Amino acid sequence: MATLSDFGARLLRNRRLVRAPIWLYRIRAGALFGQRMLMLEHIGRNSGARRYVVLEVVGRPNPDTVVVASGFGAKAQWFRNVSVNPEVRVWLGSHRPAAAVAQVLDQQSVDQVLADYRAQHPKTWEQFKLVLEETLGRPITDTGAPLPMVELRLQPRR
Repeated sequence: MATLSDFGARLLRNRRLVRAPIWLYRIRAGALFGQRMLMLEHIGRNSGARRYVVLEVVGRPNPDTVVVASGFGAKAQWFRNVSVNPEVRVWLGSHRPAAAVAQVLDQQSVDQVLADYRAQHPKTWEQFKLVLEETLGRPITDTGAPLPMVELRLQPRR
């Protein structure tokens, strides 16, 4: 019998399921997901095409900064794309997309964001951690977590 973490990891690998929320953000219904989700629009590093992914917000250090994690590690396509082209757009709630600049966080910053997340969402973290360990194929400890994170700095609207 599959464990909850196996089931969660399988759900995250289901392309049709994880792409379904994109259409809700496009019709400006992203508020259905609350403040803990966003849609990231990024540019394909090889194709140059616009790409979209819905991610969980794992940190919000200030109103103009959002932190997201790559649950599939550095091999995730969106992570690889923003590493090459950090100019992105962020869709928060039902608002128009905002221009942002993506920056991969260093290990010390990742550890701090995770510590803050664990403190703010302890019950969610208990389940989320198991799924992440399954998708990453490695345990997540309090320091040195193998979970790449990206800080998205929202740019002023013009």
